[in-house]
Amino acid sequence: MQKITYRDSGVDLETYQESMARLPNLLRRTHCPRVLPWNNGFAGLFRLDFAGGLFSRNYEEPVLVSGTDGVGTKLKVAQMTGCHDTVGIDLVAMCVNDAICCGAEPLFFLDYVAMGEDDPNLLEQIVEGISTGCLESDAALIGGETAIMPDIYQKGDYDLAGFCVGIVERSRLLDGSSITPGDVVLGIASNGVHSNGYSLVRKIVFEHAGLSIDDHVESCGETVGQMLLRPTQLYARAVRNVLNHYKKKSVVHGIAHITGGGLHENLSRVLPATADAKIKRDSWTIHPVFPWMQELGGVEDTEMFRVFNMGVGLVMVVSDYYAESIQQQLSGLGLESWPIGNIVDGCGECHWA
Repeated sequence: MQKITYRDSGVDLETYQESMARLPNLLRRTHCPRVLPWNNGFAGLFRLDFAGGLFSRNYEEPVLVSGTDGVGTKLKVAQMTGCHDTVGIDLVAMCVNDAICCGAEPLFFLDYVAMGEDDPNLLEQIVEGISTGCLESDAALIGGETAIMPDIYQKGDYDLAGFCVGIVERSRLLDGSSITPGDVVLGIASNGVHSNGYSLVRKIVFEHAGLSIDDHVESCGETVGQMLLRPTQLYARAVRNVLNHYKKKSVVHGIAHITGGGLHENLSRVLPATADAKIKRDSWTIHPVFPWMQELGGVEDTEMFRVFNMGVGLVMVVSDYYAESIQQQLSGLGLESWPIGNIVDGCGECHWA
């Protein structure tokens, strides 16, 4: 009688071990002295502070901030192109960009990769992207999990989830309560679609318009694949630099990450119940991918602004006096920004001026 093995069920432990052997260097390159060695454990260790000296944080009342997210159906575009080394950056960005909205400094990140079969090359590409995203966010990749589930995912399919932890002094926590009439709403540029709304993107581009990954989009100067796989912009360093520059002043009063729900829904989340944000419709440069998709699919304006970031990936609500200075700092970090509106008396809503 034939003996059944784990490999017969779709899980090859030898291949799995090969996959795991490729990952330690991708984790180690993100580590700082606050990551503690833990080679034989199933978790990652991270200390909040240094023992002393030049790099000591000297927290007084630290608050841990956590966030989790995925990449969504943008993964289907990665599968169509065979390029999997950018969606890991998306995974980090979607988590870290949320955490920084309350003023947090990202500390560490963990990932979860679920696959239909063991594929060392594919896994290495994915984790390389995650590692790159962590480096660019100054976060340590301290662990993760890979699950092989052949009965859940088909061959070549995979899904990603991520989890980040950050820290902020309670006295510097940004909860939107200090937002007051007269504040300026600064919109910080996105670099494209980022990583939400891809069910609509794929419906428009591939199903409705019948385009392929290699088709050239003249108005954007790229192929469809290049444009739709551009990884989500990371904002962690820029936000940290701005907040640290004004460490002793109340300058930044609120931050919103613009993802699903668009500008209005996400900015409304950080507004106090006594203030509204009035947004000037034509005050920023809309990334060319959005009018291209809108025309391609015949999508209404309201739907576009409800689903996508439309060129504004992050919003800072700041003191009017410092708005121009903050823009100069962002420009020095390679990020374009615009004053897209202002705060007035209201009831916690965001609307067009």
